[in-house]
Amino acid sequence: MSVLKKKNAAPEPGFELEPFLAAATTSVNAALDRFLPSGKTKPATIHQAMRYSLFAGGKRMRPAVLLAAAEACGGTHADAMPLACVVECIHTYSLIHDDLPAMDNDDFRRGKPTNHKVFGEGIAVLAGDALLTQAFEIAAQAKGWPRYPHRDLILEIARASGSLQLVGGQVADLEGENKKLSVAELRYIHERKTSALLCCSVRLGGMSANCTPAQLEALTDFGYHVGLAFQVIDDILDVTQTSEQLGKTAGKDVAVQKATYPAIVGLEKSRKIAAQLTKKAFAALDIFKGKAVALEALAGFLLKRDR
Repeated sequence: MSVLKKKNAAPEPGFELEPFLAAATTSVNAALDRFLPSGKTKPATIHQAMRYSLFAGGKRMRPAVLLAAAEACGGTHADAMPLACVVECIHTYSLIHDDLPAMDNDDFRRGKPTNHKVFGEGIAVLAGDALLTQAFEIAAQAKGWPRYPHRDLILEIARASGSLQLVGGQVADLEGENKKLSVAELRYIHERKTSALLCCSVRLGGMSANCTPAQLEALTDFGYHVGLAFQVIDDILDVTQTSEQLGKTAGKDVAVQKATYPAIVGLEKSRKIAAQLTKKAFAALDIFKGKAVALEALAGFLLKRDR
């Protein structure tokens, strides 16, 4: 049996997260390779730039939680895979744009030179644009489900990546630089810049399994709290890890005086907040009665990660 369990299979005893993540990454990479134009397709430069960042070795955490959510609701990774590719395309687009000189001006991402350092700013902008557009093309090829037809899928993706969520979070993040923000203002940024797409990922996973409204509500609760915890931990790692460990420039938030949880409440309280958010995420999974073992393992992994 695949590490990604078959439909209606009970959780396997002694679940191991590492094989799950490895299998998920392999499957997602293969699917992305099929969905995207090859690097030789004209105009070759844009397709090479898209693929450069997309296959730069990311953790594939959003596709992983999407596939795990599908499993929790009795779905299959085959049905969920197009949507897993959708969220990875959107996430990668956001990273390409986030690294641009006009934004965070970063030189490294996933341990490699950022897209604009390799292809130039103009192509990097267009590569991000193309990946966002590619996401909707892939979503249009998902089959749709009785409770969640294509209209609902497209609306879910558009809302999570639009000006009220992901883009809005980026705007608030830019405008918050060199300013003293409150915890509430910082949470507003994190809810949109990070939590929105993670929450969208688990919701799409549930939708791909034709989940019940109660299950979707539970997944939403889980995704919201895991997304916030993920960003709080990111803030912590930025000041505790090296650039080599992170695969991107460490200490960048401090350098530009960006508001972070450690900067506002300190490291120890930040760790406590991350643990509290993760605890709430675990509690949201009670409805699945032991069938959300992969989601539980992922939440624990995100809390303890070191990069």
